[in-house]
Amino acid sequence: MSTSARRIGLLGGTFDPVHNAHVALACVALDTLALDQLRWVPAGEPWQKSRQISSAAHRIAMLDLAIAGEPRFAIERCEIERSGPSYTIDTVRELQRREPGAQWCLILGQDQFTNLHTWHDWKQLLARVTLAVAARPGAAPAADAQVEGRSYQVLPMPRMDVSASAIRERVARGEPIDELVPPAVAGYIARHGLYLPERAPPGS
Repeated sequence: MSTSARRIGLLGGTFDPVHNAHVALACVALDTLALDQLRWVPAGEPWQKSRQISSAAHRIAMLDLAIAGEPRFAIERCEIERSGPSYTIDTVRELQRREPGAQWCLILGQDQFTNLHTWHDWKQLLARVTLAVAARPGAAPAADAQVEGRSYQVLPMPRMDVSASAIRERVARGEPIDELVPPAVAGYIARHGLYLPERAPPGS
């Protein structure tokens, strides 16, 4: 297959931390969309996040551990390396300039799809990519009226009750997360003391 014909999926997010539902979605996308490669795109400065996020180094290290063993997975660092807010449209434009002719598929979870109408230049974004959306069992992806009617491919997902915020909360409470993240990621979080509540200095 020629380079210009490659089908490349883009799965963006904060990945703080990457968890089993992320990995499951990526695997479903690989097969359902017949991708040659799926690129994980960790956000540099996620413009819709109000909380402080973990460093890019920690988030990339966890991604490296989570995707090991699948040669079609890769990490795309352009948003980490680019200054300013991480807008997906800017990422797609940059990648299309870098690799003209490739076919790009944007992979969204249901929550991202629901909020797609709030994204920067979302109409231009959809004109540049094939859209693929995760669908939970028994529930069709819900979209704002502005987005309804636009074409997208469905990625059938098993029911997985896992979220990054819930994982961070469990770690802060000292509860196990072994069934929620890949084992190597759980080990990394423990070794580096991520998501633990800040302790007041002695005598404060």
